[in-house]
Amino acid sequence: MTVPKERTARHSNDRGIVATRDHLQRFWPYFAIAGIVAILLGASFFIVETLPPRKVVMATGAEGGAYHELGIRYREILAQAGVELQLLPTTGALDNLTRLRDPRSGVSVGFIQGGTTTTKESPDLESLGTVFYEPLWFFSRISGARTEGLNGRRLSVGPEGSGTRTLVLELLTRNKIVAELFGLTPQVAVEKLIAGDIDVAFIVASWDAPVVQRLISAEGIELRSFPRADAYIGLYPFLNKVVLPEGIGDLATNRPPSDVVLMAPKASLAVRADLHPAIQYLLLNAAVQIHSGPGIFQTAGQFPAAESIDIPLTAEAQRFYKSGRPFLQDYLPFWIATLTGRLLVVLIPLAALLYPLFKLLPLMYGWIMRSKILPLYNEMRLIEHEIENQDGGHDADAMIAKLDRLDQRASRLKLPTGYASMLYMLRAHIDLVRERLAVGPDRNAH
Repeated sequence: MTVPKERTARHSNDRGIVATRDHLQRFWPYFAIAGIVAILLGASFFIVETLPPRKVVMATGAEGGAYHELGIRYREILAQAGVELQLLPTTGALDNLTRLRDPRSGVSVGFIQGGTTTTKESPDLESLGTVFYEPLWFFSRISGARTEGLNGRRLSVGPEGSGTRTLVLELLTRNKIVAELFGLTPQVAVEKLIAGDIDVAFIVASWDAPVVQRLISAEGIELRSFPRADAYIGLYPFLNKVVLPEGIGDLATNRPPSDVVLMAPKASLAVRADLHPAIQYLLLNAAVQIHSGPGIFQTAGQFPAAESIDIPLTAEAQRFYKSGRPFLQDYLPFWIATLTGRLLVVLIPLAALLYPLFKLLPLMYGWIMRSKILPLYNEMRLIEHEIENQDGGHDADAMIAKLDRLDQRASRLKLPTGYASMLYMLRAHIDLVRERLAVGPDRNAH
């Protein structure tokens, strides 16, 4: 018997629809699980990639200088948190600034002197705040020397690349002083000043720096006040007036013999803007430990300070000065606190995203189990369609053989007890169709 083309086409279309639906029902739970796994893997990769570095490079200044000695203390504190702070000796604040500006230098943090840059000049740099005064010391062999009496004299103004040199040259230019200039390091300047090879040494250093202590007590050397200090500060807002009290160097000999007015820029702890926030908090915590004590020119707790002299404060520094370091770092070791913080940042929104999917897991499990049986049910329906569409012209033996193969596949399926009933129903259905074929079309007609 010839089957009409329309019926054959419809039958083929039915088979295609059933097959497509079968594949969707069978595989979409696996796609959903794969999507969840991909999201979790992506979140894990994000957490690992955004952990702070274990090594940071700090530009410090010349070995033996104040910057370098402070860098050693920072290194010791960061080492306690498992972070290696590598110290890079430089010629001074300007050299530090140059290296910080250069992303290829590897330098991420360094001390810079107030008044040496601007936000426009250093757009990639930010500050963790000011950390100490850097007084400009005016030591002279010339009795009663004032700045206007320096014309023609031999002056040490600091080496190339130092903040001292930049500041002193600006002040000399402002006063229209013409003199013989020497770019000496503080240590060399001390020796030459004592030996009489130069007349004046300008040095930017802390009170307890060895070069300052030596010159304070040296015979024939006088520490001079800066006249018109208020005028300088008005012209250069990054400068501050500080006073060294009479006799503080040596009470027995009353050195210095009177109060000395000095001008002092403040040093800032500068970082590249892309330095990891966790490392910034480590540095800020170290700054509190190192710089918060009282001193000759500062009160306890005055430093570190939330001041942006030349460049803006980082967002982390602003939060630190407002509310302290992150809560987790008060109770957990640095790396555990950092990892926990990153996990919270990722997992809270991730939980909101995955919660609906996790609610579907039981349904997905059910679909997976049913997807093992549904293809067999679909084949069963296709066999029935084939029998019906052939209007009794089917080959009963061939149909029974198909049913036998389907029954064998069903018998090999292993399903949980909760889904076994579907399998029993399928095999019962197969038996019914077998009986129907065995009876034949004439019996079916009745």
